[in-house]
Amino acid sequence: MKWITRKDIKVDRVACPWLVRRFVDPQAQFLFVEESQLLESAARENAIPFDAPRLSEVKLNHRGPRCSFEAIIEDYHLQAPGLERLALIVRAADVKGQEQVAPEGIGLRAIAHGFAAMGLSDEERLVRQFPVYDALYEFARQAL
Repeated sequence: MKWITRKDIKVDRVACPWLVRRFVDPQAQFLFVEESQLLESAARENAIPFDAPRLSEVKLNHRGPRCSFEAIIEDYHLQAPGLERLALIVRAADVKGQEQVAPEGIGLRAIAHGFAAMGLSDEERLVRQFPVYDALYEFARQAL
């Protein structure tokens, strides 16, 4: 499967690929494009678009106060222990005004912005941050 989102990824657009690779499709490929090219590129590449809140046509998106990570959990019926807790951490990091749902979120936000400040490509951000999400997931599983 191919997935596509806006370039210059930070929290949700790193968390979603981690979630997809870990629980939906281990071989998933991710593409990053300008928001203005997202829908056209998705059609051309036969890719699933995600996390583009300004584009109402994108199904896997923020839903009310919830982030795209939570939309994937819902739509793909993921129920692994710890995922709900991790979803709150991602929401707290990603959605302004939702910081109170998980105290760890502010730290995750800082980490994501730090990786962005390093000037890494989106692909390199995935490579370097997936271990952060592996660790957060184990933390969330242990917190049960």
